[in-house]
Amino acid sequence: MNKPLGRKTYGSIPHIQGSHACTPGDHYIEAGQSAIATTAVRDRDDVVIVQEKLDGSCVGVALEDGVLIPLGRAGYPAVSSPHLQHTMFHDWVRLNEDRFRAVLSNGERLVGEWLAQAHGTRYDLDGREPFVPFDLMVGMDREVWGHFIVRIREGEFAMPPTVSLGRPCSVKRAFEILGDRGHYGAIDKPEGCIWRVERHDCVDFMCKFVRPDYVAGQYLFDETPVWNWQP
Repeated sequence: MNKPLGRKTYGSIPHIQGSHACTPGDHYIEAGQSAIATTAVRDRDDVVIVQEKLDGSCVGVALEDGVLIPLGRAGYPAVSSPHLQHTMFHDWVRLNEDRFRAVLSNGERLVGEWLAQAHGTRYDLDGREPFVPFDLMVGMDREVWGHFIVRIREGEFAMPPTVSLGRPCSVKRAFEILGDRGHYGAIDKPEGCIWRVERHDCVDFMCKFVRPDYVAGQYLFDETPVWNWQP
């Protein structure tokens, strides 16, 4: 099976020091970048956006030559996955095709979190969408925050809750705002937060902090899937 885009749908975001690394491939951001995101910006051209990190399966939808392609994180078609949650995502995209076409231009992809199956955090998605986009991309380039919001509204998609906007935000303060259950229906403690630093109308860098006691994929170990949402 080939990757339709010839690449992964989405890469990995580096951790802030002290964050819980979940896989051997995880890496940490430089101290200077961490300080920009959490303590003090370089100048007035830096903009810092902090969002709740939702805990599901990273997926995407690409528009290539007029065809919508639901994808898993590794870049393969979602329908080819052996996991039910990904074939569910494929079906959900087909049912919501008009919404994706309202957002995407040819060559773009919308990347987000598919929350149908519980991974390390359970959610009460009553009245909430199972797909929550967090990036609009062409190649490795991300759309800036303000434009992303406008584009997402065209498809009436949900967004990860915003924790802080504009200025640096410490890890401690971000988790105080996040609270014990986050802002998207988490039943367990939320996984963490993502920092997005923009400069001169470009996404300069991103980083994340996962709480130290987080257990990655703890609900995937169950013999019976734990569903946050089912059609």
